[in-house]
Amino acid sequence: MRDWQPILGLPLWAWLFVFPTILALAALAAPGPTGRALRPAQAVLDRMYLLSGVLASICMVSILLLIVAQMVARWSSMTFPGSTEYAGYAMAATSFLALAHALTRGAHIRVSILLNIGHHFGLWLDALAMWIAAVTATYFARFAIKTNIMSEMLNDRTQGQDFTPEWLISALKMFVTAPSGWGKLWAETGSDWVYTPVWLPQLPMSIGTVLLALALWDYLCRLLITRRASITSEAVE
Repeated sequence: MRDWQPILGLPLWAWLFVFPTILALAALAAPGPTGRALRPAQAVLDRMYLLSGVLASICMVSILLLIVAQMVARWSSMTFPGSTEYAGYAMAATSFLALAHALTRGAHIRVSILLNIGHHFGLWLDALAMWIAAVTATYFARFAIKTNIMSEMLNDRTQGQDFTPEWLISALKMFVTAPSGWGKLWAETGSDWVYTPVWLPQLPMSIGTVLLALALWDYLCRLLITRRASITSEAVE
């Protein structure tokens, strides 16, 4: 963890792993006060999980539309450059943006043989598994964001036939640029279409993994507060 830079005087790993674990222990020791304190944040998180599921469904529909557009272009003896790459980006976005929403709906594969041995034993085993999953997802999210940053630093561009308008790239860069630098950012923005920067299709991966890590820590706290699993499957028998 040598490259986990300090933030506000504490190393990044303390913010990502120690504090969430302390919060989970607080939920275990004092479920009532902790539950009341976390309820507003959990309501916001629930809306974020739902929004990510909606965005994932939109990306899935866009895959269908891209395939139809490819077929129409082929029948019309026209070309649709970059359609394969765009469909691949939409597929990746669908997979990662749906992670948190699928978790809250019980759509992830969970082996529950040992959990059914007894309620008390299953509770602690479920909490341990949820904590391990949360730590793993947090590692994944951290390095997904680092991949985004490295791709932007290296100005890595796609090698396919897909292009992106410069104004869209500048609009997204505004979120990570200080307001004082917006004027310079747009002054350097042209009206051309350029090769897609790799960090752009990587954004859904970072967003999806961050939401998954948040969802796992969130549902770990809910499990310790209510003493029962909040993840229920919606599968139809």
